[in-house]
Amino acid sequence: MDTTSVRQRPAKSQSSAIPPAASSQPDEVEDQHTRVISRLDVLRVIITLIGVSCALSYYLTSGSSYLWNYNPWFLNAPKVGQWWAGPVNLTPDQLALFNGSDPSKPIYLAINGTIFDVSEGRHTYGPGGSYEVFAGRDASRAFVTGCFLEDRTGDLRGAEEIYIPIEDPDEEISSGARKTRAEKERREAKKRVLQEVAKWEAFYRNHKKYFEVGKLVRVPAYSEDAPKLCEHAQKGRPKRKNMKKPEDSAKAQGKPVQ
Repeated sequence: MDTTSVRQRPAKSQSSAIPPAASSQPDEVEDQHTRVISRLDVLRVIITLIGVSCALSYYLTSGSSYLWNYNPWFLNAPKVGQWWAGPVNLTPDQLALFNGSDPSKPIYLAINGTIFDVSEGRHTYGPGGSYEVFAGRDASRAFVTGCFLEDRTGDLRGAEEIYIPIEDPDEEISSGARKTRAEKERREAKKRVLQEVAKWEAFYRNHKKYFEVGKLVRVPAYSEDAPKLCEHAQKGRPKRKNMKKPEDSAKAQGKPVQ
């Protein structure tokens, strides 16, 4: 029999060779898409977490803050306004106009030539406040000596005396050694004055309510005579460690102690 004349059976179509399980593939793809987290879901989770954080902050801070006492400058209207307007340069006479007497103006004070807005502390720096003596002026000297009424000036000359021990006239020391010691103590005392002023300047600059607004300019030259140390500061000066008490001196001289 001629093999060429034998008719071959037609091959099965490829469609019939596809296993039945393949027919369920569209359903699986659809299930995979439904399990994917959408951007909207992520946004909802973030908003929920922010809301919970704000609620906890409000509760734990006794209702004082929704942001865990964080106060960004861009949420502070006066700071934003100052940033937009730019720094201000005021003379001492111009600075005096911002002493809190005019409710429509902010309250400024200066320390070490830098002007700060302390309007948020109007009850403290405004009229009748405990620190109203600082408003509208540079009272750097008072920050060192503590004499608020007498030292409302930026003149720091002689302020170092507050850190220099009182001389003991009965101390057995040569005049040369006394002079050398005095020069050294004065240099160190002047450094302490500058450090104290810098500390207060940093206090206002880093305060969460107060902020820097500009510089004090055209400050008149101070008089030739340096201001004397006020009585309060004079009493607070340190004493020499080897200084004898008055009763000790009296006993040594055989005098009765008063």
